[in-house]
Amino acid sequence: MKKVTSRLLILGTLLLASVYLAHAQKETTRRIGVLYLGAPHSNPNFDVFVQGLRELGYVEKQNYILEYRSADGDAQRFPELATELVRLRVDLIITRGTPAAQAAKNVTETVPIVMAAIGDPLGVGVVASLARPGGNVTGLSAFVTELSGKRVEIMKELLPSISRVALLQNMGNPVSPPQWEAMKTVASALGLSTELLDVRSEQDIVRAFDVAIEHKVNAISVGIDALTQRKADMIVELAARHKLLTAFPSREFVEAGGLISYGVSYPDLYYRSAALIEKIFKGAKPGDLPVEQPAKLELVVNLKTAKTLGLEVPPFIQQRADEVIE
Repeated sequence: MKKVTSRLLILGTLLLASVYLAHAQKETTRRIGVLYLGAPHSNPNFDVFVQGLRELGYVEKQNYILEYRSADGDAQRFPELATELVRLRVDLIITRGTPAAQAAKNVTETVPIVMAAIGDPLGVGVVASLARPGGNVTGLSAFVTELSGKRVEIMKELLPSISRVALLQNMGNPVSPPQWEAMKTVASALGLSTELLDVRSEQDIVRAFDVAIEHKVNAISVGIDALTQRKADMIVELAARHKLLTAFPSREFVEAGGLISYGVSYPDLYYRSAALIEKIFKGAKPGDLPVEQPAKLELVVNLKTAKTLGLEVPPFIQQRADEVIE
């Protein structure tokens, strides 16, 4: 009888332990809100983010759940979507881009926000400082203002005969005006005149290239924005059709057939954002975590596109490139 009682006691203890562990696991399941302009699952950068979490021990649907909220290309929906995520009581919100970060910050002062990539968080007032952001926001900067001017320098190296350059960008994005100012400063130092091609719709993009030809623009620098990203194929096709030297802000454009890109490695930013999330889940306050700067810049060249444009890419540019597509 004693043996039976002992076995029952052991079984009861094991049952209670399993119930406790199941309850504990449920309690430690995190809910991460994702505020995105498009569909995260169709973005390879987001796959890298999920990989980064997995390497830190976070497995989707096991110890964390992703709550996706897509604006479907309409940035004006971000405030509504951010509010919805807060109502779901998510443990953290991850954003991409300035409008998403601003919307999240405006609807909550308590839910931690990690910016996977943002153009200029200090310039648009999302954080108080880069070293000590304050509040509930931290993340990674995409360094877009400085790189806007750098792309002009690269285009001048690629084709020294250019005399008039344009910036194709959505100026309705708060991060865009500083890019325009930086580009003008660099262009002036190089003896180049400038043209602003403000695009806020698909129709604007088509008209922008017509204006560029009419105003004798030799080269175009494309800014990073939700619109230019969504319409990357269109921009690449129009640049090829008009045979315009065009520099892009990220490798995706060159992989789609664009000539050259110089910008941060967005996969690297997404990957590193996972580490910030882990720090917050372990008790760190977002406002105490410095906004991190890019650790990796990429120069990508498409020689096939250069050939169709009748351009000879100098050897020194090819040697500097992180990747040459042939």
